[in-house]
Amino acid sequence: MDDKEKSDEKSELSLWAHIKSYLQRIFDIHSDMMSYEEINEMMEENTVISGSNMWILIMAILIASIGLNVNSTAVIIGAMLISPLMSGILTMGYALAVRNLDMMRKALGRFGTQVAISLAASTFYFLITPLDTPTAEMIARTSPTIWDVLIALFGGIAGIIGNTRKKKGNVIPGVAIATALMPPLCTAGYGLATMQARFIFGAFYLFLINTLFIALSAAVVTIIMRVPVHKSLSMKHQKRINRIIGVITVIVVIPSFFIGAYTVYNSVMERNIQNYLNNEFIFENTQLVQSSTDTKDKQINVSLVGQTISDDVIKRLEQSLATYNLEEYTLHVTQNSIADINIDNSDKITIAIQENTISELEAQLAETLERLEELENSIAVKIDFYALSVKAESIFTDLTNCSCGITADKSSEYIVLTANTKRELDDSELQIIENWLRTESGMSNVKLFLNR
Repeated sequence: MDDKEKSDEKSELSLWAHIKSYLQRIFDIHSDMMSYEEINEMMEENTVISGSNMWILIMAILIASIGLNVNSTAVIIGAMLISPLMSGILTMGYALAVRNLDMMRKALGRFGTQVAISLAASTFYFLITPLDTPTAEMIARTSPTIWDVLIALFGGIAGIIGNTRKKKGNVIPGVAIATALMPPLCTAGYGLATMQARFIFGAFYLFLINTLFIALSAAVVTIIMRVPVHKSLSMKHQKRINRIIGVITVIVVIPSFFIGAYTVYNSVMERNIQNYLNNEFIFENTQLVQSSTDTKDKQINVSLVGQTISDDVIKRLEQSLATYNLEEYTLHVTQNSIADINIDNSDKITIAIQENTISELEAQLAETLERLEELENSIAVKIDFYALSVKAESIFTDLTNCSCGITADKSSEYIVLTANTKRELDDSELQIIENWLRTESGMSNVKLFLNR
């Protein structure tokens, strides 16, 4: 090898050494880290339950509950910024990594107390608030997916790194917002206040995902930072702990995969349907003016305005569904004939759309009435509404012109009593009538319509 080749090889090695040194320097996790003693002292402080900490937590929970109740994202973010929950979760991950069982017990005790107080405060708020309708912000916290797992993992990594730096910066507040610990707890409180299992379990599952994976990622980073262990465990004991953690992690993650897969499926179907409508419904003298999708019955409804398209064209449109992976769907076409489609016919198009909407509403009403009729027929065998009405007037002498029947909405069925009253009835008297009607009919839900 001549001198020139040796020189080139040396230069190449020097270049790689510089690149390696540069990468090590910019990705060095230890450069601005607190001392191990300072980190341990900070984590010990995070296990202490103090009055000020709990009052701050309660205020944060109430603020978040109000934000969810009025559907205000800004208020929810503010509550997450002042919440003290994050430090306790990072401490649990740290204690797990350094095998400090005493710290783990204290951290779990503090965190469990915080969760109990948070649920109590949010439940109390939703019991007294006059706004009991779930908002979009609440509903969004009831279906956690695998992406929430990833957010919690990345958030936990950023949180433990930021929390162990000499200069804290704004990492912890940012992680608190990204991983959203407060809103799921508040939503679970709403579920407890209104006794809705969907909100209780869905929201608490999201909170569990965030807690578990923030703690696990904090534990992994703590090990990477080579923080000294508090106590050496036997290989058998360590394997047992790892196995328990692994089983818990798998159990928690599995539902999020299914929910995530369902979310992806729906997203793909929506995109396919939109592509189908955009590509196939292109006609010279006919315009697609309205479309809707019934995912439950797998039906695509479209409204066309202009020249009527033939049955052959509709058949071709139906056959095209398979091209967009929509074989399970059926096509329902409503046509509104207008001679020419141009800007001057905008009023006619609007009228046609309204007529189509009315037709759909009439169809829905007919279906509802049919359902009510079936319901009445099934219950009429058990309940004599005429006899019940007569009996109500004889027992409650302040009632006249009584009539009974049933009604239903999307969630339940009701026994209904309508009547005129000779005087204004107070709440206790109304409760007595409701209890009597519930007992006589055997139905749990009652509605009274009383006119004085």
